[in-house]
Amino acid sequence: MEFFRIHKDIPFMRHALIFNVVSVLTFVAAVFFLFDRGLHLSIEFKGGTVLEVKYPQAAELERMRQSLSAAGFEHPEVSSFGTASDVMIRLPIMPGSNSDTTSSRAFDALCRSDQGTPRHFEEVTAQGERIARTACVNAAGKELVSLQRVEFVGPQVGEELTQNGLNALVMVIIGVMIYLAVRFEWKFAVAAIIANLHDVVIIMGFFAYFQWEFSLTVLAAILAVLGYSVNESVVIFDRIRENFRKQRKMSVHEVIDNAITSTISRTIITHASTEMSVLAMLFLGGPALHYFALALVIGILFSIYSSVFVAAAIAMWLGVKREDLIKPVKEKDETDGAVV
Repeated sequence: MEFFRIHKDIPFMRHALIFNVVSVLTFVAAVFFLFDRGLHLSIEFKGGTVLEVKYPQAAELERMRQSLSAAGFEHPEVSSFGTASDVMIRLPIMPGSNSDTTSSRAFDALCRSDQGTPRHFEEVTAQGERIARTACVNAAGKELVSLQRVEFVGPQVGEELTQNGLNALVMVIIGVMIYLAVRFEWKFAVAAIIANLHDVVIIMGFFAYFQWEFSLTVLAAILAVLGYSVNESVVIFDRIRENFRKQRKMSVHEVIDNAITSTISRTIITHASTEMSVLAMLFLGGPALHYFALALVIGILFSIYSSVFVAAAIAMWLGVKREDLIKPVKEKDETDGAVV
């Protein structure tokens, strides 16, 4: 399916040096911000306190965030899970406070916002067990919100998650390189990995510069962008290989220009459709999906750029040629191997 067809090849490779200089400057700026400001890690990586609360009706998440911020909690994470009345709250480690103190302060702040009073009591289960419960009640004794669970995430757990995330990123990169080297040629594998790392570092650079929260969902988005960028590179590389077989008189840069130009319509359809879906998540998905969608929006835009102007150009500069992708046909000996 094509919206349009361009009959004259666009000379992308003629301007490859300019675009790659821009890429290098952007990459260096991203690395600088990563070292200078660092990532604003979420409590999954730094550690903190997790609370689960339940309301008798749909919870007002924005009002809960405002109440927790007013109580002195920086960047509280509030999101629904399961139903609209079940809410998970993630709070960073507070200096001089333990998990019990932090959870009590947070629950008291939520209770005050509903004009209620915290109460601690015991409840007998159907099996006859006594369990301690904490709830917020109004003057009439009606339960406004109940505390379901409190869990502390220690720094050691955060370090383990960080290491696991780095391991996942490295494994994806190695897998992509092996796949591209086997399917195409090592020069394409190197070009694609450089382009993909270019996308990953720039996404992280945005998060470092603006101090957006970097969580496990953002890491998942980065891994998704890696796969997305590889897919775009594979489409272009596949067309380059096809052009080498069909266009025997074209030079290398003309083959690459033709491959990129002939896939532009497909690129526009695919990426525009994906970007619209991701933008819908960004604007309508709420705070729980905000940074996940934001990472995808940035990643998709840069994956188009890197596949066209970075990966293809690097493959050309590495000296990719027709013989790398097409095995020469061995001429058959007229004597068929017989010796006279």
